[in-house]
Amino acid sequence: MPGDPVVELPDDEYRRIWDRFYDEFDFYPSVSRWPAIKEPAVSVTWSLFALDDDPNHERLDRLVEVVEQGLSSCTAPNEMLLALDWQHTSYRFAPREVGGHGQEGWPLSPYPDGDYYIYLSEDFRTGSFGHPWERSLCLFGEDLLHTTSAELNKVLGQPIRRSGRAVSSNP
Repeated sequence: MPGDPVVELPDDEYRRIWDRFYDEFDFYPSVSRWPAIKEPAVSVTWSLFALDDDPNHERLDRLVEVVEQGLSSCTAPNEMLLALDWQHTSYRFAPREVGGHGQEGWPLSPYPDGDYYIYLSEDFRTGSFGHPWERSLCLFGEDLLHTTSAELNKVLGQPIRRSGRAVSSNP
């Protein structure tokens, strides 16, 4: 329906977007080869293992909130985002028109609950990539990182990679 804040991608568009994602990110789905994408030059990746000790899901809820707010703030009022779920239904949605009181919820989640979950700007320059088997979350795009990194460090701890390179655990 026109004007819906969340729409399912038609099959032809789904295939075209996924083909582009595979090409531009060198996407290599695997339960053991990590990272599964060529992480962009402007990216930070966090481990999600910090959420293991989160019985009330407070840190998980905060993670979702920070990423959703960050993505919303990095989009223009009428700009759409893509929500990709590997080998499942994927969506185009208006981030400023979902998730609020009385609004439809965000499709998917930045937390990869059993599959790769990806949020992308339509130009592929900004977004998130959740890896379910590495249990990691990569955010990319300068504006998104500027608005989210400090808070995600509080929620998840220090990053494991920057710009696709391992971060030393030594200060």
